[in-house]
Amino acid sequence: MSFSRKKELMRTKGRVLIVDDERLNVSIVADCLVSSGYEVLTAFNGEEGFRSAHDSSPDVILLDVVMPGMDGFAICKKLKESAATRHIPVVMLTALTDRDSRHKGLEAGAIDFLNKPVDMIELTIRLRNVIELKEYHDHLRVYNEKLEKVVEQRTQELRNSFTDTIYRLTLMAEHKDTGTASHIKRTSHYTSLLASLLGLSAKENDIIYHASPMHDIGKIGIPDEILQNPGELTCEQFETMKQHTTIGGSVLCGSNSEYLKSAKRFALYHHENWDGTGYPYGLKGEEIPLEGRIMLIIDRYDALRSARPYKLPIDHKTTVRMLLEADGRSSPSHFDPMVLDAFKGHHRQFAEIFEEHKDTGVFIEGDI
Repeated sequence: MSFSRKKELMRTKGRVLIVDDERLNVSIVADCLVSSGYEVLTAFNGEEGFRSAHDSSPDVILLDVVMPGMDGFAICKKLKESAATRHIPVVMLTALTDRDSRHKGLEAGAIDFLNKPVDMIELTIRLRNVIELKEYHDHLRVYNEKLEKVVEQRTQELRNSFTDTIYRLTLMAEHKDTGTASHIKRTSHYTSLLASLLGLSAKENDIIYHASPMHDIGKIGIPDEILQNPGELTCEQFETMKQHTTIGGSVLCGSNSEYLKSAKRFALYHHENWDGTGYPYGLKGEEIPLEGRIMLIIDRYDALRSARPYKLPIDHKTTVRMLLEADGRSSPSHFDPMVLDAFKGHHRQFAEIFEEHKDTGVFIEGDI
């Protein structure tokens, strides 16, 4: 409760909204409440009462049941469905005494009932109790809101710490492979773009955005003479290089974190080809987790675009042609058709990401 609201309640016992189509009844009840120290607002039909409740935020609403148009049950239900008014207690005023009517009122969200004609002493006692209860609930609501903000802040701090650790571990693997932070950033942005194009949820997108740069973390277990070899790898060296997928999977396995579970899939499956010709397991089609299918085309695009100790960077147009047409080392049959179509239709955005996060002259080992 705000300080200004507390000051206001010190001046009055509370703010009461009376909603009743019988003006004489409204006048009698209002006069009694004003003389007892309450601030009183009035409305003479359901729609007017609903608007007044939103605009004035009373401490309690005295609501007549039988009114033309929208009756008290409908108004009460509508008030409880609105976030702005659902916390306001509703006391129903009714000449109906049957049990079904009371059940219907409670179902609609009323907290109490008073029979017409209203007993003024009973009314003031009920109001005092209801307003005291509301003040307690308001206090709990404000406290919970503050607590939620603190928890949200601490959760965000933990999340930031977690993603920072991920980033530094990934950067360590990239530095061993003479890589750059720019490559890590590009990987995240490429992945997020494809995730959006493939219809993944915001939460799924966030997870793979942070997990995807860890796809090559297994290279920390590959000897430097292989990683930094400026020439073509021998068959034996290439077999050793292939092990970075299973090493990465081993490093990242066993975690309950959704980020690290996704990272494991990126690390383990990003060299599996749609047609079954990839490694380490030769999986085919949808046997390959989505992370692997997404990273395959991202990895190849970025490797072609980037400079290597043994080659110059390739321009975007040529890279797209090489990926969409078989060139001896890469083939469209390697890619999930759905992922390939998403890339084909939005490849210019890949170029924009590459230009925005260009390398600064430090080489990155290729993955083709």
